[in-house]
Amino acid sequence: MKLSMNVLGNVYQFSSLKDLFAKANEEKSGDRLAGIAAETVQERIAAKEIISNITLADIRNNPLLPPEEDEVSRIIEGQVNDRIYQSIKNWSVAELREYILDDETTGEDLKRLSRGLNSEIIAAVTKIMSNLDLVHAANKIEVLSKCNITIGQKGVLASRLQPNHPTDSVEGMLASLKEGLAYGVGDAVIGINPVDDSVESVKRLLHATHDFIQEWRVPTQNCVLAHVTAQMKAIEQGAPADMIFQSIAGTEAANRSFGITASLLEEANDMAKTLGTGTGPERLYFETGQGSELSAEAHLGVDQLTLESRNYGFAKYYNPYIVNTVVGFIGPEYLYNSKQVIRAGLEDHFMGKMHCIPMGVDICYTNHIKADQNDIEDLGVLLTAAGVNFIIAAPMGDDCMLNYQSMSYHDVATLRQTLNKRPAPLFEEWLVDLGILENGRLTKRAGDPTIFTR
Repeated sequence: MKLSMNVLGNVYQFSSLKDLFAKANEEKSGDRLAGIAAETVQERIAAKEIISNITLADIRNNPLLPPEEDEVSRIIEGQVNDRIYQSIKNWSVAELREYILDDETTGEDLKRLSRGLNSEIIAAVTKIMSNLDLVHAANKIEVLSKCNITIGQKGVLASRLQPNHPTDSVEGMLASLKEGLAYGVGDAVIGINPVDDSVESVKRLLHATHDFIQEWRVPTQNCVLAHVTAQMKAIEQGAPADMIFQSIAGTEAANRSFGITASLLEEANDMAKTLGTGTGPERLYFETGQGSELSAEAHLGVDQLTLESRNYGFAKYYNPYIVNTVVGFIGPEYLYNSKQVIRAGLEDHFMGKMHCIPMGVDICYTNHIKADQNDIEDLGVLLTAAGVNFIIAAPMGDDCMLNYQSMSYHDVATLRQTLNKRPAPLFEEWLVDLGILENGRLTKRAGDPTIFTR
């Protein structure tokens, strides 16, 4: 495996596949913080050229984190279909890219192909794709998932309604929930980030959302995004949870810093099946984001794009209902500006789709990052064109509890109308019955939370 090249008399030598992977990335402040980024544009181009010419077998035979050292690697390796892999192992990464983008290659072709790829191969091809490549390729792939309702259909843009409250006030949360539903938001999930991670707080919020969903016959799912162990205790004590949530990472060490292991997630999945209120078959919700392993000091010298791809290989093992990357949330240490946030969002979505997981994105930024609302609206358009399964929305795009900016309720409606998307079919029928939606567009009644008063 060649790891060097001569460009106009300058020799670029990479010490390992791990080094090559890092330096082939588009510019990311997180890779620079970790000390693994390319020093110059020329070095980055050389790394991309070399990675284009290595084979898929080169990557699989030289794992960046060996399976005997990392349980995430073991889980990813255990899912590779060896018969499919054997038929393509001598392809170069460039040939894989050409196959993915070929007009004759369908979404079903890519879903079959993906079974023979591991997460590091998917990361490698992502590094040599343009933003438009990532949009075009991801849009080919349809990934359906079902908890209480099905999302992911072609032409559907689902959304997570995020009615967070700075004191976990049920009354305040419900006010935000009603407004969001009145704008047609919430078919993917009504998901709350609690301030108080205690079991009692989780129970209170689960009961409140479940009762509202039952009273108004809302075709959706509820979830409280506390630590998995708090949710499990709440469910054991009778709390009605359609799904169980957990943030995950791309290394075993980072997952342990989150207080989780592969076996704990298996236990949670079993509990969601036996004691949860979701009809299934999918009942788990995972959240990720480039840079989380570095912030946990558990990146082990691997670049953040590749670690994010490994997140999706890990998530795939559990057959989740939804997965989303929170792009732009961690801060400028990992994604410095809007250009890096947009690139990461498109990378993450494409890699999720190539893993055949139901991929969503929280299109967001923090106040200390070099981005603004126009930038994330741009990313919203790109991801909607790319066929993202769902996005996240907060009142006026401003989360008053997490103190970051996301998409707003009316942004979801605008993206649907502009790009000819619809809510999930059962959710759309419910919106039409309430007079909120007509012929795929919001009515004059939309946005009025008093719809949900008796």
